[in-house]
Amino acid sequence: MRKTGIVGLACWGASVICIFSLIRIRPSVAAPPPARPPMVTAETEACIAKALKYLGSKQSSDGAWRNEGSYGSYPVSMTALSGLALTASGSTPSQGPYAPQLRKALNYIVRSSQRNGLICRRGEEESRSLYGHGFSMLFLAEIYGMEEDEERMNQIRWVLQKGVELTGKSQSHLGGWLYTPDMEGDEGSVTVTQVQGLRAARNAGIAVPKDIIDNAMKYLEKSVQGDGGIAYRVGMTGSRPPISAAAVVCWFNAGEYQNPLALNCLRYCKGSIGVRGVQDNIWGHFFYAHFYMSQAMYLSGEKDWNGYYPKIRDHLIHSQSEDGSWDGDSVGRVYGTALGLLILQLPYSRLPIMQR
Repeated sequence: MRKTGIVGLACWGASVICIFSLIRIRPSVAAPPPARPPMVTAETEACIAKALKYLGSKQSSDGAWRNEGSYGSYPVSMTALSGLALTASGSTPSQGPYAPQLRKALNYIVRSSQRNGLICRRGEEESRSLYGHGFSMLFLAEIYGMEEDEERMNQIRWVLQKGVELTGKSQSHLGGWLYTPDMEGDEGSVTVTQVQGLRAARNAGIAVPKDIIDNAMKYLEKSVQGDGGIAYRVGMTGSRPPISAAAVVCWFNAGEYQNPLALNCLRYCKGSIGVRGVQDNIWGHFFYAHFYMSQAMYLSGEKDWNGYYPKIRDHLIHSQSEDGSWDGDSVGRVYGTALGLLILQLPYSRLPIMQR
């Protein structure tokens, strides 16, 4: 609550004549609304509120979000990403307007943990299960410190520990990961998903063997191309802008802000990722690219962020559908809306993994 001086309160009326009267008045003074972060406008807030309402309305009765695009439903991935988007709004499993949805989402993800540690739903479309597994570790780790129920905290910790073990066992000899734990292969987009999940788990106090992350970072180094970007996988040629942006985030999450590879890769991303979609050569993965590009620019510092955020903010505001959603990369509206919200809400700095 804003501190109010005696002189200021005296203007409420001449009848306020003693300190005891002032003390009685103070609780009735409404706290001022929180200041907007820089570059977050009233129009931005309205856009965010509309998207949150849409996303909250799409949760199934079992707590999951299921995508409606041509790629399939992917309930674990969509639930983890949607949970992150609602958490970024300031709600927790016990507080805030989206607390009920977050409690149900948390229950769904915890119940999705398999005996081997894989966070996946058997019998539903999760053909690329390590995506959902990585996003789920990220969601659980981010929400772990916000949980107030001790029993539920222990459940989250157990799921994260088992999840970290599964990720470690699934790592390829080159240091990366492929779509499922038993594929014994690797590629960049799955790899960065595991790295960020592992980083978040480690930040939450979960034991993560150092060599797992070190080998994963070496995998990204082996994928670096001559232009500074990152290839789809080790041994391939040609940089992929979305994966390159994700790699920058991995370096920055590790605190390697001055790593020449990270800086060269960021330079490549700045020249390859804009806000006009396919015109900017990001392989049709606009929302995926900007999910990571926004984090990279935010973590890079004020200069990069101040030049980037107004452009992506205005693009998302003007491209938002009437119902509050975005159709993300033809993957679906749940996916697009969750990522759009994560991008727009970055200035609030409510997710630990995405803080400077």
